[in-house]
Amino acid sequence: MVISYEPPRGDVVAAFNFYSPPEDGSAPYNLAGDHPPGLPPRNFGTTTHEVLIHDARGKESSFTLDTDAFQIIQNQPPSSEPSFTDDDSIRKNYYPEVERLLLDTVPGANKVIIFDHTIRRPNGKRQPVPRVHIDQTARSAAQRVRRHAASPEEAERLLSPSSRYRIINVWRPLNKNPVEASPLAFASSSTLRDEDVIPVEHRYPAETGYIGETAAIQYHPDQKWYYLSGMTGDERILLECFDSEALKEGSGVKGGRVAHTAFDDPRTREGAEGRESIEVRALVFGS
Repeated sequence: MVISYEPPRGDVVAAFNFYSPPEDGSAPYNLAGDHPPGLPPRNFGTTTHEVLIHDARGKESSFTLDTDAFQIIQNQPPSSEPSFTDDDSIRKNYYPEVERLLLDTVPGANKVIIFDHTIRRPNGKRQPVPRVHIDQTARSAAQRVRRHAASPEEAERLLSPSSRYRIINVWRPLNKNPVEASPLAFASSSTLRDEDVIPVEHRYPAETGYIGETAAIQYHPDQKWYYLSGMTGDERILLECFDSEALKEGSGVKGGRVAHTAFDDPRTREGAEGRESIEVRALVFGS
């Protein structure tokens, strides 16, 4: 890969948007998909804080799912998916690659159910999200298992106390060049306090009959944040949204949920290529 520039490297301070509660004291919600006009997409606000973000470049192997709830994977082969523009083609070509990666990478994993994906492009329907959040909570993770398991009986078996289940997003850039604009930041789960994780009702259109739950994040100075400078298409970040082992005392899993956000790096050059990315969301089962 030949490029005529060097993407920003090293630690950096940038502004992050954290959770601010609804002014009327009501429970926070977020709307997904199409909803009646006039209804605000969410009823909570944001508060901005300057955050030190550590560059994980050169320390990629230092992070684990059990401690940090994120993991960096490098040197992945080119995908058999040609363009990442057609959802059916992505499911056919890229999903099996993601499943294989998770089975090979996550210790004890023996079953993977991929349930959706999102592509983000500067001028696309979905764009990078500049707000600190977690995609799932304990409640919504169990709900996902019941929704996507082959049968109610299988769901209850997979949710049994002896079973370990997780939700892991596999995130990668789609740019041909290293990422410059809107990089992804992620906080080590071991530094995220439970009281700073705020459940948010995630309401889908009424005709779907589905209400999920995400989490917004309050700022705390002890949170330790990272990004991977100049991330390339042969690298992946595993973002663990939930791990059932984290609910068990003495398991050694430190939270099992990674807060993350896109951010504006103040060093980004004018005219830098916008970030393109895909995240594939999967239920991962095993010991």
